[in-house]
Amino acid sequence: MRTEFRLSGSGGQGLLLAGIVLAEAAILEDKFAVQTQSYGPEARGGSSKAEVVVSEEDIDYPKATDPDYLLALTADSYRTYGKLQGKGLIIVDSSVQLDPEIKARTTAVPILETASVGLGRKVVANIVALGVLGGISGVVKAETLEAAVLNRVPKGTEELNIKALRAGLELAAKAKKA
Repeated sequence: MRTEFRLSGSGGQGLLLAGIVLAEAAILEDKFAVQTQSYGPEARGGSSKAEVVVSEEDIDYPKATDPDYLLALTADSYRTYGKLQGKGLIIVDSSVQLDPEIKARTTAVPILETASVGLGRKVVANIVALGVLGGISGVVKAETLEAAVLNRVPKGTEELNIKALRAGLELAAKAKKA
């Protein structure tokens, strides 16, 4: 079983870290995982993309060729990566206007609003997004995601980041019911 993720947005949103945490969580569950990333020359504001491949078996190719899950936090990343070929699900931030030309299954989730308004810190949008991805995909257990988050976030921010992860998991549960 191979599950492919593409996390996309703009530089500075922390999606590269979210991809690293997702891969680490898979490894903590004795799965194979590889994470790759790319971003524009601009440190902040340019396009960024992280890909994570999780498998029960050896991974022969480290890139996502037909993502099962695409996370798009910006309109630009949604338009750039939204033309999925197969069975993939697009998880887009609810602030992004949907494009009728993109035919893939899509769910809009208030990731950025949850971080900035619900938690009062837009900087944790990446961890909210991680919770949404983990909750919708079920690729790893919530407890394992928590452990991986605690391994990777800066000291002193653990409580805020766990709240962000749990908020994302709650958003995922609501999205799955809808």
